[in-house]
Amino acid sequence: MGAESLMTGRTHDTYRISNDPRDFNLERVHRWLSEDAYWSKDISSNIVSRAFANSLAFHLLHELDGQVGMARMITDRATYGYLADVYIEPAHRGLGLGNLMMETITAHPDLQDLRRQLLATSDMHRLYEKFGFTALSKPEIIMEKLGSGAYRG
Repeated sequence: MGAESLMTGRTHDTYRISNDPRDFNLERVHRWLSEDAYWSKDISSNIVSRAFANSLAFHLLHELDGQVGMARMITDRATYGYLADVYIEPAHRGLGLGNLMMETITAHPDLQDLRRQLLATSDMHRLYEKFGFTALSKPEIIMEKLGSGAYRG
């Protein structure tokens, strides 16, 4: 992963959020995405590694349990960002950590003044609405191209 600005100062009791690539636990993140997350079943470790290496990654760390969550912003750090792969281990949910993650992400200096930020979610609309995300203002201008078998790499 490339050099990232560190945000290790954001804490919540025994948790902290970091952008330091050394805090990235590929084995855990791959397991969460390939087995637990509904949006990326069977994704390969290679694709997970490449995806996080080419994104602004956020690592949720517990002082005893290590990495217990993550998110990444796919961004050019100037005009656009796409929030992806937001995940917190079930044992650490319900503690306000989703809010902490979003506060940290939205405050990151490289993500200020972006023209557009997008995300896709099936179940966390209320969380993201607190941070300014809404339904598309102009759905008629947004298009997509879906790949077939994207996670076969």
